[in-house]
Amino acid sequence: MTAAPAPVADGLLLRPFEDADAPALVEAYRDETLRRFTLTPVDDAEQAAHWLRLQDEGRAAGTRYSFAVLDAGELVGNVVLKRGTPGGETAEVGYWTAGPARGRGVAPRAVEALTAWAFAAFAEDGLRRIDLLHEGDNHASCRVAEKSGYAFTEIVPAFPPYPRDGHRHSRKRLDGSDRRR
Repeated sequence: MTAAPAPVADGLLLRPFEDADAPALVEAYRDETLRRFTLTPVDDAEQAAHWLRLQDEGRAAGTRYSFAVLDAGELVGNVVLKRGTPGGETAEVGYWTAGPARGRGVAPRAVEALTAWAFAAFAEDGLRRIDLLHEGDNHASCRVAEKSGYAFTEIVPAFPPYPRDGHRHSRKRLDGSDRRR
């Protein structure tokens, strides 16, 4: 895929992560809620550098497009498109919001922007559906999915490393990706 412009979200800047984001990552990952729902810890500069390397490697491989979400220059979240198979019909969106930024609509705006970007950037590459998966007791993620136009599709049984059943929400390319225009 050729380089596409970054997603655009109302009032937020989305851009690929940079090495300079490491201290803000460490700070964001101090939040217990974020740590509960993410798999890769970021406790120090070394782990932040590893996390950033994983994002770069995923982008280079065409399997992971991770964007820092900034509000007034401050890192307030992460949104990522995961494509297990580049050129495949499906992908997954993931995200987190830093503790102090929760409740400000950051996640729905970032997910909506990433979704529109992904369907535009990968339309000719065959992308037809994006899934949003979360643990069943993560009610905030259910609200993010609904606000972002992702319809609930099924309960997903627990599967390691996830100890609880989850929810799958989905958006199809032609099901309203331009609904805010």
